[in-house]
Amino acid sequence: MTNAFDVERRTALKGAAVVLAASVADVGAQTPEKKAMSSAAFDRPAAPKPLPFDPAKLNGISERLIRSHWENNYSGAVKALNAVNKQLAQTLPNKDIPPYIYNDMKREHLMRTGSVVFHEYYFDNLGGSGVANAKLRSNLAEAFGSYDNWETEFRQIGNGLGGGSGWTVLGYNVHRGMLENYWMADHAHGPAATLPILVMDMYEHAYQMDYGAAAGKYIDAFFTNINWEIAATRLEHAQSAARLIA
Repeated sequence: MTNAFDVERRTALKGAAVVLAASVADVGAQTPEKKAMSSAAFDRPAAPKPLPFDPAKLNGISERLIRSHWENNYSGAVKALNAVNKQLAQTLPNKDIPPYIYNDMKREHLMRTGSVVFHEYYFDNLGGSGVANAKLRSNLAEAFGSYDNWETEFRQIGNGLGGGSGWTVLGYNVHRGMLENYWMADHAHGPAATLPILVMDMYEHAYQMDYGAAAGKYIDAFFTNINWEIAATRLEHAQSAARLIA
């Protein structure tokens, strides 16, 4: 004779079997293609770019400082970006995560991306003679009234950031079709529609080891080591981009 307990037990087991079958079916539906799609935006790990110059041959910026900057600050940002991307890839399919938690990760994604990109621009525009060619000087004179006007403002922005953090950027605004200098307090607030032409790191880690709090002396050394050929190429590419979207 079947009692009520047996009926209830069989019903519960049937229910569990249904839930298990549904779970297995759902896992089966998660094909490799579907999983790849869910993390496509985050599955390209970054790798540190090698220095494009011999750090022992800069004038006024020590090899010790450059290597520390590259190994700790820049490479650290690359590792952090990869860690954030991995976390985002794992979180993306979960619609139940609170938006404010997800946005904390996206804030870190924005910051780490900016740090990696601006550091790469910075290192790439070092290792030169510090002498701009006539065409680039003419471009800057046209935009700022004179080359000296441009340099004065660029230095002024840098000195204003001394003792704190941020970036000084000469950029080409492809929307407005013009060169401008920009003040940036951190990695997250790049100017809209602007491609960097010359980037100077004004975080203290970029100069403290060599100059202590004397940010102005670091700026002098930065100017001595600018690779203007790289800046000129960037400007040509930015102007071409502006023509394409005009």
